[in-house]
Amino acid sequence: MNQELVTKFPVTDRAREALAVSLRGCEELIPQDEWLKKLARSEATGVPLRIKLGLDPTAPDIHVGHTVVLNKMRQLQDLGHTVIFLIGDFTSLIGDPSGRNNTRPPLTAEQIKANADTYYRQASLVLDPARTEIRYNSEWSDPLGARGMIELAARYTVARMMERNDFHDRFKAGTPISVHEFLYPLMQGYDSVALKSDLELGGTDQKFNLLMGRHLQAEYGQEPQCILTMPLLEGLDGVEKMSKSKNNYIGISEEPNTMFAKVLSISDVLMWKWFTLLSFKTEADIAALKREVEGGRNPKDAKVMLAREITARFHSVAAADAAEQDFINRSKGGVPDEIPELALSGAPLGIAALLKAAGLAASTGEGNRLIDGGGVRVDSSVVSDKGLKLGEGTYVVQVGKRKFARVTLA
Repeated sequence: MNQELVTKFPVTDRAREALAVSLRGCEELIPQDEWLKKLARSEATGVPLRIKLGLDPTAPDIHVGHTVVLNKMRQLQDLGHTVIFLIGDFTSLIGDPSGRNNTRPPLTAEQIKANADTYYRQASLVLDPARTEIRYNSEWSDPLGARGMIELAARYTVARMMERNDFHDRFKAGTPISVHEFLYPLMQGYDSVALKSDLELGGTDQKFNLLMGRHLQAEYGQEPQCILTMPLLEGLDGVEKMSKSKNNYIGISEEPNTMFAKVLSISDVLMWKWFTLLSFKTEADIAALKREVEGGRNPKDAKVMLAREITARFHSVAAADAAEQDFINRSKGGVPDEIPELALSGAPLGIAALLKAAGLAASTGEGNRLIDGGGVRVDSSVVSDKGLKLGEGTYVVQVGKRKFARVTLA
């Protein structure tokens, strides 16, 4: 696409509003001026922009951390653009080296198919299925063949590849790097060529791969895509990136009551980042709510709003109502007016370790047994996950009917 064609369309207020939607909560938009020109062209010509998100089906379930970029896709979809949900069934065979300090074991074709079968169904809880193009990168990657792969590899240098932080650090440390790992960013970039993408979304850990798409599109004579990176969402512990392997996640297919309770377990500090990245409330509404809390309103009120919204999105309004009522019913058990108060350091702290430190269990082993028996509550919500870690904040912890402690974690 000729660069003059990009620049000749007037930038209207509507295009600037679309830019503001794009920028909400994002880490980087590169290059911002090019994206604004693309938006202006789309408005003038009536041709939707093509917006791509690729996910490798490395696990069967999507958690709310994945929905940060899905939410952004939905916002852009609602502006009238074409969103492409790309399932990386081919790239999963290689394994994404992003953020890795060792070689990622590739999945088998059977594992990939089993995981991919659930991905789009779950993503459709955020995206509008009727306006979503679903693609698999094996469509163009398999026919590429050995000759095509060699021709593609010739379009990027080893020196540039070694500028990538994870490759550079592993090489410097003497940690093995397999040659096939160099193929991953090349193949992800080639996806953008095959799809003629205008914008590609991803987490901040995907920046190198996204920029590869821009480079290869220029190599193939296409107008380069813009890239938009979203922050990585901290999980329930408030520290680590949300991940199933770290057991700090909320799966979008979890039971409504569990989902509701898990949202309520996050810290008051983390809550505001979750509002920005996960809520569909306007930024003005979120800012107004934050001012109310700073003015004395109970932060739990805001957290309940967030829990309701997230639970309703992935289940239904009725399910969110029931989960909230369950929370209220459990709260009616009552907390004594005077309960022990203590401050602990070392957040995030595992729930069993917290029970021991608070004197509510004789050991972490006993704490885990109490959790298995359904006898532990945090802020009136039953704890069912022994891997739960609590971040900074103040919590009312209950064991059985009579043991309470108000714990402030720092």
